Amino acid sequence: MTAICWLRNDLRLDDQPALRAAAAGPALFVYVHDAAATGRPLGGASRWWLDKSLRAFAAALSAVGGRLDVVEGDAAEVLPALGGEAVYWTRAYTQAERETERRLAAALGGRGQSFNGQLLREPWELERDGGFIPKVFTPFWRRLRELGPFDAPQPAPKKLHAADWPACGPRRVEIDALGLHPRRPDWSAGLSAEWTPGEAGAKARLRRFLDHALNGYAEGRDLPGEERTSRLSPHLRFGEISPRRAFGAAQHREPGRDVEKFEAELGWREFSYSLLWREPDLNRKNWSPRFDAFPWRSDDAGLKAWRRGKTGYPIVDAGMRQLWTTGYMHNRVRMIVGSFLTKHLGLDWRLGEDWFWDTLCDADVASNPASWQWVAGSGADAAPYFRVFNPVLQSEKFDAEGAYIRRFVPELAGLDARHIHAPFRLPEMLLSAAGVQLGVNYPRPIVELDEGRARALRAFAEIGGETDQRKPAARNSAKNKG
Repeated sequence: MTAICWLRNDLRLDDQPALRAAAAGPALFVYVHDAAATGRPLGGASRWWLDKSLRAFAAALSAVGGRLDVVEGDAAEVLPALGGEAVYWTRAYTQAERETERRLAAALGGRGQSFNGQLLREPWELERDGGFIPKVFTPFWRRLRELGPFDAPQPAPKKLHAADWPACGPRRVEIDALGLHPRRPDWSAGLSAEWTPGEAGAKARLRRFLDHALNGYAEGRDLPGEERTSRLSPHLRFGEISPRRAFGAAQHREPGRDVEKFEAELGWREFSYSLLWREPDLNRKNWSPRFDAFPWRSDDAGLKAWRRGKTGYPIVDAGMRQLWTTGYMHNRVRMIVGSFLTKHLGLDWRLGEDWFWDTLCDADVASNPASWQWVAGSGADAAPYFRVFNPVLQSEKFDAEGAYIRRFVPELAGLDARHIHAPFRLPEMLLSAAGVQLGVNYPRPIVELDEGRARALRAFAEIGGETDQRKPAARNSAKNKG
């Protein structure tokens, strides 16, 4: 009996229910490459990661007797043509992927079985027994936890048996033939220096986080100049580690606020997928309908400066350059640059979401648009639109010594910690002594902060938004100061 394991965003051996089901006997382990599989072509950084992840997974399969077979096409047509006795796969959640699974199941006629290998709980589990999926994170996370313990992670199979490829099967291709690695030019050196894609890299990243950064995570995760975050997001995005494995590993550490915060961050990923489940067009459609009438501005020069990290605001520029260089951006800085784009520049959140989709290694079909809508104010449980992050105050608070800025905006490295956050406020003498020439080797600000904030509040008022900050400030003054 030959089984088929259809692989997508689950490129691991550990805690992989679909692969484990296929491992009972001879099996084919098949990756079907389809550029339109999710309804949205992969961005450049994700393509780079996928190339490396496939190679790492092929080696891991081979080490235990399996073989990765790569084909191109429509999975609903390719997989039935292989003629296996059973086909197993991990469920996915975009509308396009769900439709492919539906067509595949129909074509298999009862020979297919799908599993949850991507989430702690699937969206519909929260709707059981007359329940509903909360649209606010805190009750969502509470309800998810109240459903009881998650299934225990399953260990990786120790031995696989690769079945022969059927003579009448579709043509297999080499990973090189997919053209995922960038060429002419190859801009990926910074990504290669920063990351080790694959299951082994994911496990090493988790161990490093638990041993060196979990203690103090609740506070330290907001400091971009320090290595205090898990950096598991791209590994989770490509299924190189399961959320159950990450969650379970944290639970074995000393309980407390740091562990709870890390678990809640995994919960935000779950929340994003619940939003995608209910709104398949999450990357295009405002979650809040009133934002359909929002008067977004048009500013090509401002958008270009933001993308290139040349806004004149060091923390914003550092974040955008980190993104371009490494395929990643610190979470606190993601909020700062997102607020700057949508509020100080008044540009549509979809422009930022598109850029992140192309440049982030962890560009996720649910988390990327949900997070952009959160910061723009149009999403579920969103930051109020009138909460406009002041990039200078945010920089002074969370990168007080300027370590993050100096790493990614080296032309400002000569400025001391008092002055590096707002060089445009300094006299020429101090700038010159540090080798900084505004408008020459570092840009002047492309927007004045008070002007941009006032313009954002006027735009919000046009769609009937409440712009009186006195009550929110009383409830959460520390956040609104930023």
